[in-house]
Amino acid sequence: MATLAAPTDPEANPRVKAVFDDIRATRRTDFINNLWRMLAADPALLEATWAEVKQVMAAPSTLDPLTKELIYMAVSVANGCSYCVHSHTAAARAKGMTPAQHAEFMAIVGLAAKTNQIATALQVPVDAAFEAG
Repeated sequence: MATLAAPTDPEANPRVKAVFDDIRATRRTDFINNLWRMLAADPALLEATWAEVKQVMAAPSTLDPLTKELIYMAVSVANGCSYCVHSHTAAARAKGMTPAQHAEFMAIVGLAAKTNQIATALQVPVDAAFEAG
């Protein structure tokens, strides 16, 4: 259950409508997902969040779009965000993630979680060779 009621007519606010229109244009879809609908309760936060998502996830960069989605999925798993795991898994599939890649991704996430916990439990000191500079 949501902690806040989504606005009933969010696009009545011109600031929200402008962001929603940009989401539609950028993503080439009419679908506005629940995260954006909930953020519409705070137009300033909606604008700032969309601007950052658009810059990091949609703008061309040194990482390809599927890699960005895989990273987002991994962080969402680590943070326990079911909504983001679902939405970014769907986005990764849309960007070409195959079932074999998803299986390999899950193996890597599981391994990283395990070895992170072991290193934390043992308080393993960081090797000097891993230090920057």
